[in-house]
Amino acid sequence: MGICSLANKPDKSAERREQVTILLWVLAYLSGACMFSFWIGKWLNRDIRKIGDGNPGAANLWKAAGYRFGLIGIFMDFLKGYLPVVAIIKYYNPADLSFVLICLAPILGHAYSPFLHFKGGKALAVSFGVWAGLSQFFLAFVYAVILAILKLFMVLKKRSFSATTEEDGFFTCFGMFIFVIYLYTQQYPQELIWLGIGNLLIVTWKNRRELRKYHKKIMASSPKWVKKRFL
Repeated sequence: MGICSLANKPDKSAERREQVTILLWVLAYLSGACMFSFWIGKWLNRDIRKIGDGNPGAANLWKAAGYRFGLIGIFMDFLKGYLPVVAIIKYYNPADLSFVLICLAPILGHAYSPFLHFKGGKALAVSFGVWAGLSQFFLAFVYAVILAILKLFMVLKKRSFSATTEEDGFFTCFGMFIFVIYLYTQQYPQELIWLGIGNLLIVTWKNRRELRKYHKKIMASSPKWVKKRFL
């Protein structure tokens, strides 16, 4: 009887771990959901959703209120991804799927904020924050270098530093794709690779309109044989 009772006894440590994981996910999600750039814009009596591409993020705050407030918005968006991840690594190290989901939570929170009826931003700055928190800034630096190289190619091709919204969206997504390949080729842990794939899916979906426009623009300037093959 004693052996049976021990076999049927629930694992309280596993149950507690699940509860802590759920709590951490909710807190990380709410951290990402804080739309600081939008709130700063409202404080300045400016609705940044009516600026540029309508994205309630730091880029449109920059356009609406200048570089000082734009930099504050970028910094705050970065922190809401950085701080939750640093706290998770320091005090609690969930494994496997739990790790991926909790680290994705700030990115999802920014992309689908309940404070804006689940219509958030494109999650670039908060993504940098997450990767910086995971690697003491190294992987965020790697992604930044990738984006800088893509930007350099654009400048050399266009002979201009200005980029359209469609080009920015393409570079963000393509840069993240290269970043995931980097994680794989450098043999980073499987959890980080899955996190990169999840991050790629989120930013790609949030930039889907820009990607469609960019594709149409490329096809419009392509030779006829390319149009026949890919259109």
